[in-house]
Amino acid sequence: MRVHLDQDKCCGAGQCVLAAPEVFDQRDEDGIAVLLDTRPPAALREQVREAAVICPAAAIQLDLA
Repeated sequence: MRVHLDQDKCCGAGQCVLAAPEVFDQRDEDGIAVLLDTRPPAALREQVREAAVICPAAAIQLDLA
């Protein structure tokens, strides 16, 4: 799995950080999400999928190949 985050779309809701804190964080100055791991381990895949589904801005895209 490869994770893509479009920071221009991000609205800073922080749902991704709550769902997968090992993969996402937020910038202190504006709350925009930051991608910590573009290729998370298999053990985190379900959390990352959940983060993508619940993102209100649809800023997270997953490449499952």
